Amino acid sequence: MSKNRAQKEEIIEQIGDKLSEYSILYLTNFEGLTVAQSNELRGRFREAGVDYQVTKNTLARLALDRIEGKDALEEFFAGPTAVAFSEDPAKPARVIQDFLDEEDLERPELKVAWIEGELYDDPEALDTLADLKSREELIGEIVGLLLAPAQNVVGGLQGPGQTLAGILETLSEDDDE
Repeated sequence: MSKNRAQKEEIIEQIGDKLSEYSILYLTNFEGLTVAQSNELRGRFREAGVDYQVTKNTLARLALDRIEGKDALEEFFAGPTAVAFSEDPAKPARVIQDFLDEEDLERPELKVAWIEGELYDDPEALDTLADLKSREELIGEIVGLLLAPAQNVVGGLQGPGQTLAGILETLSEDDDE
């Protein structure tokens, strides 16, 4: 059933809101996936906290026209297109990669990834993006690096103190003899 103008306008606005809200977008070609495979993929995205939806290209391009700075994505809204919206640059890539490996499929295929203004559309982009660390992982590493010097100082202070105590104990034992 065809949608009326008001319904289309509402869809354009919803797509536009998501395209504006998220600074990380993955456009994929899902052609050839069965309904069961599509549902499995959607479930995996949902578990990873990634919003994934099939879009009508015409409506998505109209939504892009209203958003400043993302017009470079317009050319990628051709053919079957689904968009993964994420806060983490690596999560969509990992979901896609795991799905492709576990299901032994060639689709979904990454058309382009938009990561905070940068386009990634080469064939190796999916592997590169999947290897990125999440914000939580980076914060953990930074905290570890910040704590490491303090631990080194404490260890450095304890080491000579223990050595000095050992020497004094040996000297006192020598005096007792």
